[in-house]
Amino acid sequence: MNLAPEPLLFEISRPGRRCARWTGADPERARAGLPEAELRADPPALPEVAELDLVRHFTRLSQKNFGITTNFYPLGSCTMKYNPVVHEALAAEPAFAGLHPLQDDGEVQGALALLHRLQQDLAACTGLPEVSLHPAAGAHGELTALLVLRAWLDDQGESGRRTILIPDSAHGTNPASCTLAGFQVVTIQSSARGLLDVEDLRDHLGPDTAGLMITNPNTLGLFEERIREICDAVHEAGGRVYMDGANFNAIVGITRPGDFGIDMMHLNLHKTFSTPHGGGGPGAGPICVSGELGPYLPVPRIVEEEEGFRLSEEAPKSIGRLRGWHGNFLVLLRAYAYVRRLGAEGLRRVAEHAVLNANYLRVRMRDTWRVPFDRTCMHEFVARPRKEMLERGVRTLDVAKRLIDLGFHPPTVYFPLVVPEALMIEPTETEARETLDAFAEAMERIAREAEENPALLKEAPHTTPVGRVDEARAVKDPHLCFRCS
Repeated sequence: MNLAPEPLLFEISRPGRRCARWTGADPERARAGLPEAELRADPPALPEVAELDLVRHFTRLSQKNFGITTNFYPLGSCTMKYNPVVHEALAAEPAFAGLHPLQDDGEVQGALALLHRLQQDLAACTGLPEVSLHPAAGAHGELTALLVLRAWLDDQGESGRRTILIPDSAHGTNPASCTLAGFQVVTIQSSARGLLDVEDLRDHLGPDTAGLMITNPNTLGLFEERIREICDAVHEAGGRVYMDGANFNAIVGITRPGDFGIDMMHLNLHKTFSTPHGGGGPGAGPICVSGELGPYLPVPRIVEEEEGFRLSEEAPKSIGRLRGWHGNFLVLLRAYAYVRRLGAEGLRRVAEHAVLNANYLRVRMRDTWRVPFDRTCMHEFVARPRKEMLERGVRTLDVAKRLIDLGFHPPTVYFPLVVPEALMIEPTETEARETLDAFAEAMERIAREAEENPALLKEAPHTTPVGRVDEARAVKDPHLCFRCS
C-alpha cells in the first residue's frame, strides 16, 4: 500500500529553483535599443521549478490522462477507435512532415497524388463522385456543404428555398450549421420506432424546402429503414438531402449513401478513418457531393493533367475558400494510409465488427439497464437507468462519474435528447470481447450499487485527484494560471 501523500499537482514553484541557467547575451546588451516604455519594471511571475520536479510533474499529469491507449472509451457517436501507431510514424516521415503549403506544385507531386487518390477512395466509399478535402472538421464540412447547396439553389433560381428539415434526434451541430449558412430550421419528429417520421416529413415539405439533414444510422444507432423513400420525397419537393457522416463507421464498405439517394455528406476522418481525435488539434471533415453540386465545391482543387497534378483556383461557380491552404495534410495522410492498408474488404469488416460489438454489448446490458429500442442496432445503442434507479435518486450523471472509479471513460450522456437520461454507448470495432465483458460487468456492478447504496454513486468519483466539480462553472470560470486565486 502506498502511504506517500499525493504530491501537489500545481503549486510546486519555489524561489531560486530553476531548470537551466541563462548563458546567452548580456541582458543589458539585449535591452539596448528597445523602447523604455516597453520594458518590464519587474521580472515576470513565472514558476521556479527544478528540472526533476518539472519532469515528475508532467509525468504525473500524463499518467492521469485518459485516452484510447489507456482503456475503453465508449463515447457514443464519437467512434473513439484506436489510431494505429504506424500512421503516426508515417506522418512523422520528413518527406511528408517537412512539406510546406507554399511549395511549388512541381515539388509536391507525391503529396498531390496522394490527396487525389484519397478523394477517389472517399468517392468510392460514399457513391458520391465529387470530393473536397478542404473542410477542417465535421461541423466545418456541414457548413461547407450547406453553402454549396445554397449556391446551387441560387444558381437554379431557387433562392426562396431557405428551410432545412432536421430530425429531433440530430446532432447539435446540424441546426447551428444551418443558421450560419443562412437557412431556417424546422424540426421533424421521430416515430415510435426511433426513426424519422416520414409522414411528418411529408407534411413539412414545400416550395421553401431547401433540403433535409439526416444522420444515418441515426443517433439511436438505428438504420433509417425508409431512407430511399425519404430521399425520393425530398427530391420530388425540389430539395436535396444532406447526410451527417458521423456514424459512417457502421456502414462503410457495406452500403453507399449515394446509392440510396443522398446528395451530399461529410466524413469525420477522425472517426471512420482512424485519424487523431479531439484535443482541439487539426482535424479533417471532407465532403462528398453529387455531380450536379460538384462545380460549387471550395477551391483550390486538385487537378490531374498530362504533366502531373496541380492546385487550381479555376472554378467560376465555387463558393471559394473557407480556410487557408488545402486541408490538414498529415491528417489526410493518416486516413489515406488507413484506407490503403485495409482495402475494400477490410473496410467492410470494420463496419461488421463495429455492429457486432454494439449488439453484443446491448444484449449483455439489457437485463440490468433499460434499452428503449431493444432490437438489432448498428454501431451504437442507447440505454438508460431503470425506473427503480431513478426512484432512488440515481441519475445518468451519477452513473457516468462512477464509471470513472471503475476505470472506464463514461459514454455520451443525455444525448440524444429524445431519450431521457440517455447513455449512448459505442464500443467500435477495435475492442476485444474481454473488454466488452469487463465494461458490462462494471455496469452490472453500478446497477447493484444503485439499489444497495445510491449515495456511493451520487458522490462519485472517489478515486480521482479532484472530486465531482461544478462543470458548468468550470467552463465559464476556469483557472488557467499556475497561481490559482
